[in-house]
Amino acid sequence: MNAETAQMANSSTDWLLIFSCWFIATISTLGSLFFSEVMELTPCVLCWYQRIFMFPLPIILFIGFYPVDKQVVRYALPVATIGLLFTVYHCLLFFGVIPESLQPCSQGVSCKDANMVLFDVLPIPLLSLASFSAIIILLLIIRARIDQ
Repeated sequence: MNAETAQMANSSTDWLLIFSCWFIATISTLGSLFFSEVMELTPCVLCWYQRIFMFPLPIILFIGFYPVDKQVVRYALPVATIGLLFTVYHCLLFFGVIPESLQPCSQGVSCKDANMVLFDVLPIPLLSLASFSAIIILLLIIRARIDQ
């Protein structure tokens, strides 16, 4: 394989990784809007904070995948990491690891509300955890490829 072919293959892989991050962020954003606007589930305070960090990601990542700009990691990774921190706190609170006295949702919808469970099986905070985690893992793969 010559250098030009290898560079095209790397560029194609980089594009696919950035596109995957964008796709996950876009589906997560649309899913969040679906829960609140169509299913009329009122988001709790922690859900709002998670949205603050998820909603800009589709825009940031879209700008980074054409033309392929691996430096998009510099902008998207901090946003996704902060969103993940809020998500981890929400999950710990939801599953009772953190006491209710430390719950920021004192007014409005509770962070442990029964409406936070989708189809009576899947807690919505876990969906957020999966999305932020997948995005961060893919961004770290891109960053590792930059360092090579």
